[in-house]
Amino acid sequence: MRIVSVGTLKAFWDQPSHHDAEQPLRTWVRVVRAAHWVDPPAIKQMFRSADILCDGRVVFDVGGNKYRLVAWVNYHYGVVYVRFIGTHRDYDKIDAQTV
Repeated sequence: MRIVSVGTLKAFWDQPSHHDAEQPLRTWVRVVRAAHWVDPPAIKQMFRSADILCDGRVVFDVGGNKYRLVAWVNYHYGVVYVRFIGTHRDYDKIDAQTV
């Protein structure tokens, strides 16, 4: 899969308060880039804790469930768009369907 907005992830882990997210996010990027998802069950097979939302949205737990990553997946083109990365508290303040 091709990931759009990896820079968003880097900007997040470069913040001193989120430096511990770097290794888990790098691992997520490596795993996703090697994946070939054709549908939501393929994501669930790889990331059992992922929440599949409507319209291609997926919520991933990252860093021992400390962080949440919302992505929009275009299965046809093999692209994952990072829409949000933040703590659970930050996640609770957003609508994952519209970010």
